Amino acid sequence: MTVIFDARDAAVIANPYPSLHALMEHDPVHWSDKLGGWILTRYDHIRQSLRDPRFSSDRMRPFFGHMPAETRGELKELDANMQLWAVFNDPPIHTRLRGLMNKAFTTRALEAMKPRIEAIVNKLVDDLLAKGGEVDFIQDFAYPLPAHVIASMLGVPASDVELLKHWSDDLGAFVLTSRMSPDKYRNANTALKEMNEYFTALVEERRRKPGDDVTSGMVTAEQRGDFLSTEELVGACVLLLFAGHETTTHLLGNGLLALLKHPDQLAEFRDQRQDTALAASAVEEMLRWDGPSLAQVRVAAEDFELEGKQLKKRDRIFQMLCAANRDPRVFTDPDRFDMRRKQNPHLTFGYGIHFCIGAPLASLEGQAAFPALLGRLKDIELAAAPDWSDSIVVRGLNSLKISYSAA
Repeated sequence: MTVIFDARDAAVIANPYPSLHALMEHDPVHWSDKLGGWILTRYDHIRQSLRDPRFSSDRMRPFFGHMPAETRGELKELDANMQLWAVFNDPPIHTRLRGLMNKAFTTRALEAMKPRIEAIVNKLVDDLLAKGGEVDFIQDFAYPLPAHVIASMLGVPASDVELLKHWSDDLGAFVLTSRMSPDKYRNANTALKEMNEYFTALVEERRRKPGDDVTSGMVTAEQRGDFLSTEELVGACVLLLFAGHETTTHLLGNGLLALLKHPDQLAEFRDQRQDTALAASAVEEMLRWDGPSLAQVRVAAEDFELEGKQLKKRDRIFQMLCAANRDPRVFTDPDRFDMRRKQNPHLTFGYGIHFCIGAPLASLEGQAAFPALLGRLKDIELAAAPDWSDSIVVRGLNSLKISYSAA
């Protein structure tokens, strides 16, 4: 059976799961001419590949390395900064960067953020009630919550969040979006240049006067006498800011849409919203059923064979996490949304050394947001068709317009 997966087809963007299920059953290691790479869809293949050094995360160096010298020179900020992101590096560089970041991004730091997260959630729900019965949930809640949370953790003033959003959107068009905009490289480079200047000033300020934020923690983090350079610190700040809100925005948007598609479970969640175990389980199921991670991208570090297919060195590989999360070999009745699901080893946050450093924070924000939303809003309904992003990396909504009334 021949299966064609077209990531730019409107029907696939709205619901990629039927096409991915077909690939999973009939061609689990699939070459895509449209994507110019291999597509993996089975849970075991993806889980194993996330720990396999033949699947390299170092894809920015070859990407920029193949550019004409003049073009690469025009994008020097983008080139230099993104090579310092831990997510785009293999060991030993990744080991060092991630180890020092882990020393600042601690469980204690997350626990200290709980009251701040709850305050931001309540303020945003207040704003929803003040605006009246129809809003764009992404614009008015799902984006500002994680953006303000990660900014607060990094020590960025709330007044600068909108400025950082502008930069982050331009950067996201390069990192995440499949739509080919002729200006997206140039816009991302300009945004990153300005972000570098902003975070260099912040890092230097924290060197002079450390605080209790994550940036200060990274400034003072030490591992066997090793420190992050200013350039590495800036790269880590840009990565944390960018990744720290993107995933959670889509968790919140996709999660609310999942509940609206399952009104019986929405009603049960509302009735038992004080049950913290239920909130945690519900968020995990949102992450699995239609989570914010569509795919991770790797590059073959050498020639090797998988399921009889010959992968060549430097081939791109798309690990379709959302497909793995609905693999019937692992999940019972995988297409069913069940917020009380007991066994839920989803791969939304990755696996192995690149497991998302912000995963506990995203879950914490979801567990604070949904009980508050369901407790203070009622009669939540779609006010327009959801507008899905066409990214091949993230699974999320550009817009989710909803109507509601005060509970």
